[in-house]
Amino acid sequence: MEFRFEIEGGNFSKAGTASSEVKKILKQLNVDPKIIKRTVVSLYEAEVNVVAHAYEGEMNVEIIPDKVSVTIQDKGPGIPDIDQAMQEGYSTATPKVREMGFGAGMGLPNIKKNSDQLNISSKVNVGTIVEIVNYLK
Repeated sequence: MEFRFEIEGGNFSKAGTASSEVKKILKQLNVDPKIIKRTVVSLYEAEVNVVAHAYEGEMNVEIIPDKVSVTIQDKGPGIPDIDQAMQEGYSTATPKVREMGFGAGMGLPNIKKNSDQLNISSKVNVGTIVEIVNYLK
């Protein structure tokens, strides 16, 4: 099964829409609730990162019998130093984003904590690709 979701940068009212849809699908497939929670947390964090930092993005989800593979690709400023961005509390969020309750610098660390595999690649002034894999068994 494959699904594609568009993510609009700056549109916080729709943040979480794609991850909620994936949650519904995983529930319908009777996936273990603990795996659903881990997967949805990582996808939500990735989705919010696109909304908070990029102009636009897309989430591609592939569900096969043994795993969920997700690629989130955005067009935006990119991440100059991925190692630094992976540190809890490090954030480049604007004051406006922080006022809305986002941008605490926990997004990437939470994705890592809730993913079985994580790969991040980024080019400054181009965008970022986040690849997440969670095993279903």
